[in-house]
Amino acid sequence: MEKLVLGIDIGTSSIKTLAVNDKGHIIASASSPLTIQHAYPGYSEQQPDEWFSVTIETMREVINDLKQTHSKFEINGISFSGQMHGLIVLDEAYKVIRPAILWNDTRSTAQCEEIKSQLGDIVLGNPVLEGFTLTKLMWLKQHEPEHWSKTKVFLLPKDYVRFKLTDTINMELSDASSTLLLDPVTNKWSEDVGRRFDIANIYPPLVTSDTQVGYLKQSIAEELGITNKVAVFAGGGDNACGAIGAGVIEPNQSLCSIGTSGVILSCEAKQDAVYGNNIHMFKHAVNNLSYAMGVTLSAGYSLNWFKRHCGQHYSFAEIMSCAEQSKVGAQGLIFAPYLTGERTPHGDANIRGSFIGLSGMHSFGDMARAVVEGITYSLYESIAYLRTQGKHITEVVAIGGGAKSDFWLQLQADVFNAKVYKLKHEEGPSMGAAMIAATGLKWYDDIASCVEHFIHKDKIFEPDKERHVAYQSYFDVYKAVYNQTQPLTKKLLELTKENAHH
Repeated sequence: MEKLVLGIDIGTSSIKTLAVNDKGHIIASASSPLTIQHAYPGYSEQQPDEWFSVTIETMREVINDLKQTHSKFEINGISFSGQMHGLIVLDEAYKVIRPAILWNDTRSTAQCEEIKSQLGDIVLGNPVLEGFTLTKLMWLKQHEPEHWSKTKVFLLPKDYVRFKLTDTINMELSDASSTLLLDPVTNKWSEDVGRRFDIANIYPPLVTSDTQVGYLKQSIAEELGITNKVAVFAGGGDNACGAIGAGVIEPNQSLCSIGTSGVILSCEAKQDAVYGNNIHMFKHAVNNLSYAMGVTLSAGYSLNWFKRHCGQHYSFAEIMSCAEQSKVGAQGLIFAPYLTGERTPHGDANIRGSFIGLSGMHSFGDMARAVVEGITYSLYESIAYLRTQGKHITEVVAIGGGAKSDFWLQLQADVFNAKVYKLKHEEGPSMGAAMIAATGLKWYDDIASCVEHFIHKDKIFEPDKERHVAYQSYFDVYKAVYNQTQPLTKKLLELTKENAHH
């Protein structure tokens, strides 16, 4: 009888379910897309019940696959990873009141200003930004009083799906820490913030990531054709689970994840560290650990944009090969990857990207290299700043699109001046969720021994000191680009708005 766990990642664009055995081998997997509604500019919403139905769909696909390939198997546990910050509100009967307002929804700027005027720019260790859940709650209260008056409790995306699978309402700490409402020292909801904005009465109960919150409902187990009791564990936010799935679980261990956006995440033993420069501070899904996180809004997105408009006939591998033909510093060309604004360190939704130093001498390869270097410089800003605050970042695990190219991995090592590790198999947050379930079932004593068995490094990229010194000179110029171009791009946005009617 093969014992298995399911790791389910509730993403923004899709839901992914993995079946993993006790050695960390993936036995089956399925993913299915989700729809997003953008009713107005800046609005981003999803239907919570679509998350649930698509989760069931992927679970069914995995189980049917297992039935065909395995004569005997048993699903022992399930856990979750989920997109963070999204707001779901439920009524007295625990029914969804309105669509979920997602992490990338930017309608709550006025509410951010109101919070800052009362509590300052940093609340409970985090900068006040439109992404966070408190700002969405306040928007709801001000703009949809008819929905607010019915609200009994609020949840985050994966916590809603878990509720639908178990009938148990709670929220776990790694996700709760991304709401601007969790006290990082006591691990309890902030009574002060709750009272001040009149929301303390809709807080859900809190649990740790490894808490068993219940069992899969019998009706769902029967519907899926599995009968044994399936333990359900709380799980974690997607970045925390991504870190577990990359083996980043100890103080100063760091992660560089390049997807559409880019993330630098570095683990912390301190629960209440506060950083400036738009560095986020969240709870890890490993107990008594937190992580500092910087975000580049347009990381992989910048490379996609460049391919779409300048290199549509090339594959990504060919673009990387062209970039490799250029030299460090891309022959004096710098790209600022601010295509959709920037989060860390600038927190500026209105800054825009630029090529600086472009001449008739520059080739396609120089431009490609400048784009890759620019994305890497933006991520390095988070590392460089965290080092000034006393963090020792000497090793970085790379995941996502940026880990698919050895050239880019070496470039990261040289720019970051740190060893960069590539994983043998990379499954991201859904693997982290599966590992939480495996540890919760006591297959392993703790997450660290689970990592030892599940996660294997493939290659190490050592930093080249000379190249790092050269990159540092270009990085100093890159840092000056923001201040020099900020007033110009502001003026251009104003002109574009003015001329939109002509």
